[in-house]
Amino acid sequence: MNTVLIVDDDPTLQIALTRRLQAQGFAVMIATSGQEALQLWHTTPADVVVSDVVMPGMNGFEFCHQLRSSPGGEMVPFIFLSSLGELNNRVQGHLMGADDYLVKPFSAHELIAKVKGAIARSQRLRSALVRMVEQTTAQPAPLPFTPAEERVFWEVVQGFTNKQIGEHLFLSPRTVQTHLSSILTKLKLENRSQIVRFAFEQGYRIPEESEK
Repeated sequence: MNTVLIVDDDPTLQIALTRRLQAQGFAVMIATSGQEALQLWHTTPADVVVSDVVMPGMNGFEFCHQLRSSPGGEMVPFIFLSSLGELNNRVQGHLMGADDYLVKPFSAHELIAKVKGAIARSQRLRSALVRMVEQTTAQPAPLPFTPAEERVFWEVVQGFTNKQIGEHLFLSPRTVQTHLSSILTKLKLENRSQIVRFAFEQGYRIPEESEK
């Protein structure tokens, strides 16, 4: 169940939003000021924040700024819900780090749609980041070469010519070319440049013992 943190000092609005959101399957937390919201956030983070701007003590703009500066608060979807509807107010809200800005009076259907959309975007972003981390940390598949071909492969990746490879590995130029042809065939590539690109795109790294 996703949780929405409502930050507003209007008890009537608190009750109305709580009922609407709970009817849509959300859990709801309430804070009446920015300071109270920050304290609540540090103990029980929410999935979305819906905040007024004009409140006693810390206003919504300052609350948004501080939340965005705190660990874990950088990415949470943040929606302003305020009677301050002038363009400069909306611009300031976005500059503070808000993802959206609704002006009172507002449509409850629109707010709920924005809350659901913000959660969906947040989940997609989180999934994309997880995939990126997995791809970064994943080990590439073993190379489909014989030991001799693999040694030639790493020499090619480092940019050495057939003659240099032969000197390094004590092989004749003809043997080097035979291994290179086999490597190209197994990888379904056409030339040395594609071998180099293949190695780095697939995440292969030159073994220390292969570095010259």
